[in-house]
Amino acid sequence: MNDKQKDPNDLDLFRQSVADARPLEQKNIDPHQPQPAARPQQRQQSEIQPPEDILSDEYQIEEVETGDELLFSRSGLQYSVIKKLRRGQFNISAELDLHGMVVAEARKALLGFIHESRRHNAHCVRIIHGKGHGSSSKRPVLKNRLNNWLRQIDDVLAFCSARPKDGGSGAVYILLKRDRHR
Repeated sequence: MNDKQKDPNDLDLFRQSVADARPLEQKNIDPHQPQPAARPQQRQQSEIQPPEDILSDEYQIEEVETGDELLFSRSGLQYSVIKKLRRGQFNISAELDLHGMVVAEARKALLGFIHESRRHNAHCVRIIHGKGHGSSSKRPVLKNRLNNWLRQIDDVLAFCSARPKDGGSGAVYILLKRDRHR
């Protein structure tokens, strides 16, 4: 006899054998109490205050020059999204200008800015880092640091140099993860 041809007497036999069964009492928890929504603990901690040491300067990438274009995206991001970002077709929700800041100030400002942008569920933001003409080495110090730091922030899906009208190689568009819990 296969599974589709069950004996009708089996159901009756089962009902007879469990007729005396009673549900077990639960003394510790209410089984019908709704569970709170799961929320990652790391996210809760980072929402309180982003740690400044989250960004490492030891993370090595190739340095870029003043006119070089920045481009980065996480794996799995659709090419059409990156193309749209590079064309400046996303609405910019917030902007941060790092001009004149030293590295330590810029790091702190970046973390605070990303934290606030995520808190307000911003999807695309712009950071103006400058071209490095004001640095003592005449090199784009903040541009290189930003290129390094942004790759280390999990909430950053992609970034690229801005269009000329938005700052060109002295600014970046950043695409942030959307918060699915809001």
